[in-house]
Amino acid sequence: MSYVLGIDIGTGSVKAVAVDLKGNSFADARQHYSFSSPKPGYHEQDPETIWKAFKTSIIALINKTGSQPLAIGLSSAMHSLIAVDKNCRPLAPMMTWADSRSFEIAKKLRASVQGMAIYKATGTPLHAMSPLCKLIWLKENDPELFNQAYKFISIKEYIWYKLFNEFKIDYSIASGTGLFDISSLEWNDDALSLAGVTAKSLSEPFPTDHTQIYYRANAAGETGFIESGIPITISASDGCLANLGSMADKPDVAAITIGTSGAVRVASNKPLPNDTAMTFSYILDKETYICGGPINNGGIAMQWWLKNFIGPELTDVDYKQVFSEIANLPAGSEGVLFLPYLTGERAPIWDSESCGTFFGVKLLHTKAHFSRAVLEGICYALKDVLDAVQENAEPITQINVSGGFVQSEIWVQTLADITGKNIVIVQSEDASAVGAAFMAMKATGLTKDYPFPPASGRQSFNPNPANAIVYSGNFQIYKQLYADLKATMHRLAGVSY
Repeated sequence: MSYVLGIDIGTGSVKAVAVDLKGNSFADARQHYSFSSPKPGYHEQDPETIWKAFKTSIIALINKTGSQPLAIGLSSAMHSLIAVDKNCRPLAPMMTWADSRSFEIAKKLRASVQGMAIYKATGTPLHAMSPLCKLIWLKENDPELFNQAYKFISIKEYIWYKLFNEFKIDYSIASGTGLFDISSLEWNDDALSLAGVTAKSLSEPFPTDHTQIYYRANAAGETGFIESGIPITISASDGCLANLGSMADKPDVAAITIGTSGAVRVASNKPLPNDTAMTFSYILDKETYICGGPINNGGIAMQWWLKNFIGPELTDVDYKQVFSEIANLPAGSEGVLFLPYLTGERAPIWDSESCGTFFGVKLLHTKAHFSRAVLEGICYALKDVLDAVQENAEPITQINVSGGFVQSEIWVQTLADITGKNIVIVQSEDASAVGAAFMAMKATGLTKDYPFPPASGRQSFNPNPANAIVYSGNFQIYKQLYADLKATMHRLAGVSY
């Protein structure tokens, strides 16, 4: 069968997905890898390990399908940073989006006029995740490495160099660096000056539909796993492509993804800055920005609760039992609320010193109440971001969802009840890779437009009016809780144990 290969280079794995020309995915392969955290706040990975996983996943998919793809599209996690020499050899481990060692730098930038001006120009929130803050940290704390580097690149640029022996970056990944002007489509001079680098220290930016024909003779790595002559589209970032793969590239349809973390994103023909919530505005293609906000605590919060308080090694039967108990309780967990800030929080509060909190606990409450409260707390956090996005966006009438959480009907229904929106499941877990395949199809002329499959057969969840009333009141308490506890959380964060 003829197909296009979409590849998502994530923080925990590389996933390759085969997509036919009607937009349906039919085969996939995944290679996992780990991270290291040698010091508090450090979150690092080996780029060469990811490159090997990239190759292995493609080989596995080609073996599974029995043929080479017609074209390839690349998706990648954002905000990674690798210091490399002129031959693209890493001089240190890659700093991932989750690396938080520069959080104090981000905090100072958010309080400055210069920082907010850079945020508005680049569309990237001022947070430790951004390469802008990472570069400032390296300049101040590891000047030897900083001065030794020939270029500072992302993991996708590293893969691209292996394929084509050149330094290039797509507009989408660039728009998540905090260094790229999303209006002029050039590196931002003020951000570069603040980071202590020049445009020569970074890759050359290209549109997300930029496509090159792969030839082994032009490759820098061992790349015989792809036949010469196959076009490869540089494509975009995982978040933007998740919107595309979730059929949410129109202003009235938002996309929500819940994996380890989570995000709310909506398409727009212009950036949608929000000074208070610091929502992002990243580039999908020449006509479209993807705007929204990320949360730190998605599936990771639920996994924390289940592993530590339900059982360390849960079977599928155990999971079904837990979610069955959740479904049997009334909306609102009979008064228990959960602030899910177990790893601090990004949008819309941008507070690395916030922490998780259960509130309203009484003698009547059981483990099942806490389980439901955790699920509801994650959904409240997503609504908090959705409300911030909607302040400047067109009215949102539908939310398309993806990620592992869609396997739980009660979780999806709760999200519908809390947001008050119609929820549609359009993909299970492959939205970013599928989006990369869609972009490659259009860029290479295999289709005239993005090939969205027909809407028939998609599962839809409408808000329950009675539950929505309960959640509307509880959400106001949820927001007030953080406002009331913020100072106490910060005091607690400064205590040594």
